Amino acid sequence: MQSLKMIDHSSIKTSQMILIVLNILAFLFNAPALVMATAAIMLLGTILGAPAFGFFYQWILKPLGWVKPETLPEHPEPHRFAQGLGSIFLLIGILAFIFGQNLLGWSLVWIVTTLAAVNLFAGLCVGCMIYYWLARLKVPGFYKTPPQGVFPGARPKAEG
Repeated sequence: MQSLKMIDHSSIKTSQMILIVLNILAFLFNAPALVMATAAIMLLGTILGAPAFGFFYQWILKPLGWVKPETLPEHPEPHRFAQGLGSIFLLIGILAFIFGQNLLGWSLVWIVTTLAAVNLFAGLCVGCMIYYWLARLKVPGFYKTPPQGVFPGARPKAEG
């Protein structure tokens, strides 16, 4: 049995909400530079192993008591992979903007935004699901399996 860590999903949800808002604002104001900043923060979070905008939760929302922790047992690696994959999609979108392919660029931004919303509102992390599929196929570097009784990519249920 693989050991699980307690993951604070409030931090993940806060990060997703901020990502969604920033991407919508970038689209509304035709601001690819905002997409670039978002991608950079997501990539940094991936490298550091933390939700991209989780610092906002940790430094502001949680201390003020506006958002309560929701810690659930699971693996951090699929979330890190999902965030990294999202940042790569945004970076490819930035390249599309640079080369004048705005439709492709905004399509990639909207894919990331939509998948963040699915995770935020439905509790299904498609990037995590991909991670678990890659592990099932025994792709090197992907070795974690979903927590017992949890559908791959689904948010575990809170106990009690």
